[in-house]
Order: sequence, then structure tokens, then C-alpha cells
Amino acid sequence: MGGILRAYPQIVKRSIESLTKTCEIGILRLMPDRAVKTELFDQFAKVAQALASGRRVEIVDVLANGERSVEELSRQVTMSVANTSGHLRVLKEAGLVTATRDGTRVRYRLASPVVYQSWVALRSLAADRLPGVKGLVEAYLGSPEGLESISADELLTRLNAGESLVVVDVRPAEEYQAAHVTGAVSIPLEELQRRLRELPRDREIVAYCRGPYCAFAPEAVRMLRSNGYAARHLTDGLPEWIAAGNSVESDGASIRTADR
Repeated sequence: MGGILRAYPQIVKRSIESLTKTCEIGILRLMPDRAVKTELFDQFAKVAQALASGRRVEIVDVLANGERSVEELSRQVTMSVANTSGHLRVLKEAGLVTATRDGTRVRYRLASPVVYQSWVALRSLAADRLPGVKGLVEAYLGSPEGLESISADELLTRLNAGESLVVVDVRPAEEYQAAHVTGAVSIPLEELQRRLRELPRDREIVAYCRGPYCAFAPEAVRMLRSNGYAARHLTDGLPEWIAAGNSVESDGASIRTADR
């Protein structure tokens, strides 16, 4: 009996050590592998890296308005076909764009509504945090002085009320064919001056384009107002109109906007 009592402290000590070791092993098994976590966050960074180029962000902005071939994209973003292809490859590897074959051509589009939403969040963050953005916006879009804008909500309300507005899509024709505000007419900015006679002078005209950082609509309004038309531009563009759930029409062209 005395021997058992004398050995008792050792038994307790070993039991505690055994339990402690078992708990430590269990905890270690629950802890994530550092290498796996590193790889996980590296995967997240691939998306950021893909968007870490102004040219690729511009491509995303164009694709938000419909599918494009690499040749069409290269003209829109004024880059060589080779450079445009390289940027598209990076975006595709990051899962941001997808490609489909149309005859002998490959056409690219945004891979998901989330891509468009990410672009909107990115530009909003930059406008909020970078002091230089405001000045660059004005330098690119021109002074807002003398221009009047209209929100999507106001435009929708007035259209639903049956007001005789003329809504003009001043984007390139292929973008209009892919999708446009219901009832809008297509007059690309480069054709507007010679097609002014097609627009009535006794009705208010609302011009829209690709979005808040597209210069087409503000420039169209300047041209219209200088020729005696009552004109305003939509604050946002067609992608924002679609994202808000407002109705659009399509001419049935093979060009598609990102599903939203």
C-alpha cells in the first residue's frame, strides 16, 4: 500500500503529461496548414493582380457593355491586337472573362455579374480615397458647367409617366445592338453631328453611354445644346441601368452583355 502511495505523484504527473500531449496534437490538427493559407491568399491576390493594370480595367469597362472580339477591343482601347490579347489572357486566367467561338472569331465577355460589381466597387473606392481622381475625371469628361444630368430613377419615372422624352444611346452601334434602354434610339457620338435633323427640337433629349466615366454622353449633350436642343445626360450608363433591374431591349445580335 505504501509503495502505491509513493508512486501516486508520478502516476498523476505522467497522466497530466499524456493528456497535455494529446490536447496539443488535437489542437495542431485543428490549426490550418500555413502553406495552404498562403496559397489561398495568393489565389485571392490573382484577381487583384489581374486588375492591377489600367488597360485591363478599361477592357472590363468595355466588356460590361457587351461581348467583343479581340480586334474590336483593340480598337476600343486603342492598343495593338497583340497587347490586347495579352491583357485578355491575364483576365481569363484570373477567371474574370470567358471566351466563346463565333465562327472563326473568339469573343470575350465578363465571366460573372460579380466581375462587374467588383469593377464598380474598385472605381468607387479609388474616387473616395485618391485625391487626384476628381481632377482627372473633370479633365477627361470636361467641365460640368452648363451640363445637366438626370438620374436613372428620374428618367424611369418620367418614361413610365408617358412623357415625350427622346432617349439617345450614343455608344457604338454594336453595343446598342447587344442591349439598350427600352425605346432608345441609336446615334453613335461620331454620327451625331450629321444626324441632328433626326431629332425633334420640341422634345427633351436624354443621352446615355457606358457609365459615369464615359465621355460620350457629356460630349453629346454639349453638341446638342450648342445646336439649340434641350438635352441632359444620364448620370450613369447602360451597365448601371441593367444592374438596377430596369428593362432593356436587344436587336438580337450575337453580342451579349454579362448576365446580371
